[in-house]
Amino acid sequence: MTNTPLPITSADIDAAARVIAPYAARTPLLRSPALDALTGAKVFLKPEVLQRTGSFKFRGAFNKISSIPEGERGNGVVAFSSGNHAQGVAAAAQILGMKATIVMPSDAPVSKVERTRGYGAEVVLYDRDKEDREAIARDIAGKSGATVVPPYDDTFVMAGQGTVGREIAEDMAALGIVPDIVSAQASGGGLIGGIATAVKARFPETSIIVAEPAGFDDHGLSLRASKRVAHSNAGRTICDALMALTPGEITFAVNQHLLSGAVTATDEEVGKAMAFAFRDLKLVVEPGGAVALAALMHGRFDARGKTVVIVLSGGNVDADLYARIINA
Repeated sequence: MTNTPLPITSADIDAAARVIAPYAARTPLLRSPALDALTGAKVFLKPEVLQRTGSFKFRGAFNKISSIPEGERGNGVVAFSSGNHAQGVAAAAQILGMKATIVMPSDAPVSKVERTRGYGAEVVLYDRDKEDREAIARDIAGKSGATVVPPYDDTFVMAGQGTVGREIAEDMAALGIVPDIVSAQASGGGLIGGIATAVKARFPETSIIVAEPAGFDDHGLSLRASKRVAHSNAGRTICDALMALTPGEITFAVNQHLLSGAVTATDEEVGKAMAFAFRDLKLVVEPGGAVALAALMHGRFDARGKTVVIVLSGGNVDADLYARIINA
């Protein structure tokens, strides 16, 4: 822990929980005897695949959009996202009666684009290799007066995501259990930072471990360097939701103080975790939502004899891709 003032506090997360409570699902903690036997740990799974819009992103999006003053809501919102944040923003805006414009990569899963449009949002596609999505969003906001809803580097968004950790802490406390480890995947770091803030407030000794796709370990590199560092992988991963180049500025200010470590999992390992979730848990987990589970299953951190909470952060994946992965 640190005495340095951090960008968000557990009080911010408590406030976010009150804001989103009428609209967001409180997802349960699930058990799997097979997973316990495989890992030698007592494992609890937090299935945000069951969340509204199919991922945790709805939480932060709704909290952020709810903070926009009434006088500015008529201008709508604009966001940039590979898919899950897009759907979260679109759904939140629809609930609040606001227009949403979403900037999405042209290679985003078709299912995510279609569902975003299904929530009433206008989708603007861009080439992620040649164009700057943030610049496109800022240009749209400048012309329309819309409020930009960042995917992670924002205190309201981060506090909303932190409600995942708040629920974990409350439910574990109700069971009389102190978790040894809580792990979730990261792209920009808003989810893991929010979780760390909430869990550490109740369980200071719990280790928070971030999981990333192999080759896209910007958090691991940054934590070891004690500063924000970009990953060097110019390739691709099946974890399309976890391809941020660097951790967010605000998120890293939290994560460098509260995280205990970083691990990675390969695409093959992620696929095996997805297949396990389908066959044993009857849950559809997208690649980017299964990295922490993959890391646990393949021994990337020492879990034997410990109580571990794993966040399954999203389940939005094209059916054809999903079938290929789990049948590989």
